[in-house]
Amino acid sequence: VNLGFGMANNLAIKRAQGRYILLVNSDAFLHRGALGRAIKYMDDNPRTGLGGGRLVGRDGAWQPSGRCFHTIWGDALVLSGLSARFPRSRIFGAPDRTWADQNLAAEVDWVPGAFLIMRREVLNRTGLFDPRFFLYYEETDLCRRVKAAGFSVSYWPDVVVTHIGGESGRKLKSLSGSKAVSRVELWRMRSTLLYYRKHHGWQARLALWLELMVYGLRQIRNKPSSDPARRARAEEASTLASMMRQAWRETSGGRVSPPAPW
Repeated sequence: VNLGFGMANNLAIKRAQGRYILLVNSDAFLHRGALGRAIKYMDDNPRTGLGGGRLVGRDGAWQPSGRCFHTIWGDALVLSGLSARFPRSRIFGAPDRTWADQNLAAEVDWVPGAFLIMRREVLNRTGLFDPRFFLYYEETDLCRRVKAAGFSVSYWPDVVVTHIGGESGRKLKSLSGSKAVSRVELWRMRSTLLYYRKHHGWQARLALWLELMVYGLRQIRNKPSSDPARRARAEEASTLASMMRQAWRETSGGRVSPPAPW
């Protein structure tokens, strides 16, 4: 049985003995000196509860490494493509802080789980990962609790980690049977609803409506059409809308995680 990122790491954290807990994904590889620098930053800054480094792809290209907490507005920017179109804008580039100088260390809202170093003392206060998040948002939720406890979350650009993300994602046929859609997308939707319900209450329904509206507009824009590419985009949007409704049902509107096994 796949326990999920949070629950599986909780088992390991409970067995660990050190003053710091280091989590490194199986598809993440630390550059020389990265771990030593991360430990030194934690030693020198006792207010830092959790930290992450600069994530780069196999080709060395920067990946979002120090992010802002999810909001309905931020999600709308991502889904609409505005954040990707205007990455240098402080308004449109807010979700992934693409406007910021990535060569400067910064206090951020959250850092991705591909590489995390955490202070055990802080985890003793905040608790571990919420096991309801099978995949996605588990580190975001933990970072919220770390900051609520009065500690900071830090991004360090000279702690470099190559992250080969997404290459191991399994594929499944869409609900229509005509388009391959990543299995993890359904888990992303479930976790989105769980996160908004936990931290923003009624905004979970706004998250549902936002995605359904975006996918509906994509369908309208791309059909009817004799262009195969546009038809494929319309079918994909229809599939994503169906998956979002499924996620809402399976989580009871963001209140529960679907039952195991996964």
